[in-house]
Amino acid sequence: MGLILRLLVVAGLAVDAYIHFHLAGDLGSGGGLTEGTLFWIQGALAALVAVLVLIRATRLTYGIAFVVAASALGAVLLYRYVDIGPLGPMPNMYEPVWYAEKVITTVAEAVAAVAAALGLWQASPRVRTSG
Repeated sequence: MGLILRLLVVAGLAVDAYIHFHLAGDLGSGGGLTEGTLFWIQGALAALVAVLVLIRATRLTYGIAFVVAASALGAVLLYRYVDIGPLGPMPNMYEPVWYAEKVITTVAEAVAAVAAALGLWQASPRVRTSG
């Protein structure tokens, strides 16, 4: 079970990284914090964490993977359904449509988040009771 969870986390984060890198070039460039810049950052984080989990699946790496995947999933769902406008230096990322890359990355982020949460639970020290 541990190897399957590890591979699900790595695969989900790898798909997330690939799609974010792929879309980053189309999302604008220029000065300041742009959607493209945020997508590059997300892609880099997802790729880095995927490698960390692949190398060593521990409570720490599963916890980091959960935070990266769940935050990306939360962001895509928030910006799909709510137009919150720009937040400080962050651009308005509201996009009320579903398209292939968005659906794929949403599923990949959900799979990675659930698998990381299960991996975190599985890697937790168990309290043994005598009796």
